Amino acid sequence: MSDDGAGVDTDMHPRPATVMAPTDPHDVTPTVIDSRERRAWAYLAAVAEPPAASIARLVDAVGVRDAAQAVRSRRFPDGHQAVARSTASRHHLVDPDQDLLVVDRLGGRLITADDEDWPAWALHGLSTAETSARGGPPLALWTRGPGSIEGATERAVALVGSRAATGYGTRMTAVLTNGLVDRGRCVISGGAYGIDGAAHRAALAAGGDTMAVMACGLDIDYPTDHGLLFDEIARVGTIVTEYPPGMTASRHRFLARNRLVAALSKAVVVVEAGHRSGAKNTAAWARRLGVPLGAVPGPATSAMSVGCHALISDGDAVLVGDVAGLERLVAPDGSDALSSTPAERGETDPFEARVAAALGTRGGVTPAEIARACDADIGRVRSTLARMEVHGRALSDGATWGPPPR
Repeated sequence: MSDDGAGVDTDMHPRPATVMAPTDPHDVTPTVIDSRERRAWAYLAAVAEPPAASIARLVDAVGVRDAAQAVRSRRFPDGHQAVARSTASRHHLVDPDQDLLVVDRLGGRLITADDEDWPAWALHGLSTAETSARGGPPLALWTRGPGSIEGATERAVALVGSRAATGYGTRMTAVLTNGLVDRGRCVISGGAYGIDGAAHRAALAAGGDTMAVMACGLDIDYPTDHGLLFDEIARVGTIVTEYPPGMTASRHRFLARNRLVAALSKAVVVVEAGHRSGAKNTAAWARRLGVPLGAVPGPATSAMSVGCHALISDGDAVLVGDVAGLERLVAPDGSDALSSTPAERGETDPFEARVAAALGTRGGVTPAEIARACDADIGRVRSTLARMEVHGRALSDGATWGPPPR
């Protein structure tokens, strides 16, 4: 049996990667998790700086396993010489088995266009002629956490802004986040200091779903002070990156990351932004992709609101001052509206009915127990419970949940 070094065996039998199960650090039972295709995807996802359009074209032309073999052997089909340049510095260094092992130990996984959870529709805009030269869709995504990426993008809104957030910006972030969580939305941001961190924390505090899109590998906490925050996001939500393990954050990777924040969202809202804030780059990607863009106005004297005021006055962003304004931004014609829950419209939410049944008649049930009973991820359960509590259909003592008194 021969191997091209890219994790792709050339005979008819796959050589799976053997790793330690991530759920119990004391469990030494080996778990087979990866096919030849998965290892080939892992190799290609790490062998060039994302976004790697030339590699994507090679995969489309010859398939992922042959593409990985071509890169490793340096023998490329006619018309694909651009791959040689983009992979020259890394082709002999990437170890896909090690990358998959690191991510598996973190409780993460690699998803590709072959997976059901791939957010194909959300990422489609990055394939258009207007954006492909500067961005393009990711080749693969490394993810950590129980949340579904494809499911989250169907109900996601991005809240972004300055790292040097003011008290006003933090409060407005909490107001908007609570409104989004109450309506079952996923809050997306970039995991940074300031507005990003405030959005993630507010979503978690409200029992909602949140997704952090990172500019580094899953095994790197950036910023380092957010390590515990990332652990909590990964416990109930999702962390996403197109960068392999070991890849550190840098300015050009933040800029590339911003296109994913915009693409994975139904709308982008800039809560605070200075004159040179990186959040304006995310706003530019939203406009480029046709994603609704909003900005929160602030005090006229605040340097952290200059960017938002410019977006509004130039006509690039819609003024968003509250959740109602955010509702109109996402659904100006009332479709996909945030403005009410199914119960508020006189409808029955099937999932809420399942949660209510799991609460029983006496309560004392934890979110984890409800998630098991409903066969659902705990992030969705927490969001539903929070919405039910707001409308008097569930009660919590801080640890467990039950039905309201009759």
